Amino acid sequence: MAVIPKPASTVVLMDDSSRIYLTRRPQSMKFMGGYYVFPGGGVEEEDVIHDTEFIIDENIEHSFDRSHYIAAARELFEEAGVLLCKRKDGTTVVLSEDSIQEYRRRLLNGEISFLHILMKEEIYLHLESLTYIGHIITPSLYKIRFDTRFFLARLPKGQTPKPDTHEISDTIWLSPEEALSAFESDKILLAPPTIHVLITMVNYLNGSPLKMPEFNVRDYKIIL
Repeated sequence: MAVIPKPASTVVLMDDSSRIYLTRRPQSMKFMGGYYVFPGGGVEEEDVIHDTEFIIDENIEHSFDRSHYIAAARELFEEAGVLLCKRKDGTTVVLSEDSIQEYRRRLLNGEISFLHILMKEEIYLHLESLTYIGHIITPSLYKIRFDTRFFLARLPKGQTPKPDTHEISDTIWLSPEEALSAFESDKILLAPPTIHVLITMVNYLNGSPLKMPEFNVRDYKIIL
């Protein structure tokens, strides 16, 4: 009997130089240990948020639940400390380093929700800051499966990613071409879905529409 895939979200974070932020999973992790991935994780119950003024969902894809967007923003904050929010007047949010670390600690410990942070700081998550790229579902033959939505986000002005050292052992900023070249020369480990997204980003930066082609599951080979 096939395992039901867990809903998940992944963020391709890009800076002003069109470099992509990749994080390395600790070698000790049973699932994809040592692989470079994009920030992301599973959609949690607290990501299913409705009826709040602090989340604005104009100009987004409505073919799937918006909890994928919220999970993407939350995971990016948890793993990298990057907050995709604005003040009510539209200005960029830059919290103090101490506030960011404390919020991340409490969020990861389950003491507060992401919505609590928005309300406490009176900041607004504009979901359109996450551009939907595409969708990959882990094939049914695997014991660990995800139904993952991929998003592109631009690094907000004044923010610098600071990785969560419990889940991340290394980080690098590379152009999509550089990341693929590093993989081909055996300098970094990349899973097929990550490669697929990076190729999509290469095409996008060369003028193609930002839409991920259908993923070929026959090429899906992951170390579990």
